[in-house]
Amino acid sequence: MQCRGVRGATTVENNDREEILRATRELLALIIRHNEIDKQDVASAFFTTTVDLDAEFPALAARQLGWCDVPLLCGHEIYVPGSLEKCIRVLIHWNTDKAQSDVHHVYHRKAERLRPDLCDVPPVDLAELEGWIDQQMQENA
Repeated sequence: MQCRGVRGATTVENNDREEILRATRELLALIIRHNEIDKQDVASAFFTTTVDLDAEFPALAARQLGWCDVPLLCGHEIYVPGSLEKCIRVLIHWNTDKAQSDVHHVYHRKAERLRPDLCDVPPVDLAELEGWIDQQMQENA
């Protein structure tokens, strides 16, 4: 088993605590489900936000999904003029037997423009995904 990096990013419309948490939970759920990640195999995760987001730590969303024993860290992405605003990024370090080429990175919402080459993922039923997120949160409350 090796440690692989899994990347993802999403955006929000507003610097709002609940919006940041909801978008981050959705992003993590997509990453988890597209890669079949078991939280026991997650070594750590590093979240960044653009400097215009400071209403909440996105790592809290991972805790809400049950990543209570996973080392998590948050920081701000460096500011580059003209870069995508209101963006949340994550790098997950995942212990897996999968080859790096078999890892599915997820770029969601307006963050698709960051890596259009990686955005060819199967369609997702967002209502079903939200139900899965709610179940995870209830189990880990």
